[in-house]
Amino acid sequence: MTPQITSKLPDVGTTIFTVMSQLAMDCNAINLGQGFPDYPMNEELTELVNKAMKDGHNQYVHMAGLLQLRERLAEKIENLYSNAVNPQTQITVTPGGTYAIYTSLTTILQPGDEVIVFEPAYDSYIPNVEVNGAKAVRVSLQFPSYNIPWNEVKQKINDKTKAIIINTPHNPTGAVLSEDDINELRNIVSNTNIMIVSDEVYEHLIYDNIQHQSLLRYPDLLERSFVCFSFGKTYHCTGWKIGYCVSSPYLMSEFKKVHQFNCFSCNSPVQFALAEYLKNEEAYLTLGDLMQQKRDYFRTLMEQTPFKVIPSHGSYFECYSYKDFSDEADDQLAISLTKKYGVATIPMSSFYKDGTDNKVLRFCFGKKEETLEKAIERLLKVR
Repeated sequence: MTPQITSKLPDVGTTIFTVMSQLAMDCNAINLGQGFPDYPMNEELTELVNKAMKDGHNQYVHMAGLLQLRERLAEKIENLYSNAVNPQTQITVTPGGTYAIYTSLTTILQPGDEVIVFEPAYDSYIPNVEVNGAKAVRVSLQFPSYNIPWNEVKQKINDKTKAIIINTPHNPTGAVLSEDDINELRNIVSNTNIMIVSDEVYEHLIYDNIQHQSLLRYPDLLERSFVCFSFGKTYHCTGWKIGYCVSSPYLMSEFKKVHQFNCFSCNSPVQFALAEYLKNEEAYLTLGDLMQQKRDYFRTLMEQTPFKVIPSHGSYFECYSYKDFSDEADDQLAISLTKKYGVATIPMSSFYKDGTDNKVLRFCFGKKEETLEKAIERLLKVR
């Protein structure tokens, strides 16, 4: 007899990313769904990893991460955001940004707590909240601009509200927070015990001369925040699954209590390599321009198709409306595009718990030009 358990996530199945990527493989389709580049990462960085392995850096590093790497990150933070953080007490290296988000929420949540989540939302947020026995209080971003309706947020705050999750640049929409948004957030949490989990994995993928409003710029907000990052998005190595979290000394001490009994320590050779590679500031400072060129090129190509752009200002992604030529449900159209035309996308309804369907698909433009061109050749046949 198979033992039975009570599922902590009874309504969760296989993620849409796995489903669409598998369908893309089955149909030999161009995968513009999942957010990963199809071009090689920098050879210097891979050589640094090889060197670290050959130099014998293959055993555990410190539980919070290689100190040299944390020191480099603290220097980067001070240079970019004019905020001095302590590498010993405020930074922890993690196996990816998603892990950092999960651990942040696990650190602070108790059964019955509530967390404000903005939809469309990266698909891990709500399960991360629910697996900890808390409740996700969903607030829909204003379509089609995907701005935060702050008045609605204020209405949903109560004595059970433990945290607010923000994400800028935003996945899946590419929207970015403004300084006015940060001021609204500051006014809401001021003189409360509400904490913030800030997903900033796309911090360097931001366009149109917009300044990234990292919470690391705001010491008063950092005191109550966990700010989560990903090396994978910055250095085109999503499969490495390595990131980091920055917080106040007190909150980080609690974060590390959870972290040490989960993964304990992350990939050592990669940390040695990243510590060295971070000296190359140009690698991340020029990333926004590179990716904006890809976004602009893809946008120009898409003008030839019946899809209508909903402008992105950050991330790997841009959303496109198809309401002018089809009433089909977005998940069905995504499947149809994959099977009939050989281009895989992600339906935006999958980022809403209730399946809100605004007739929008998400495309990843972080690909080689030839990949984007081949995809458009196929999408030109869509009517």
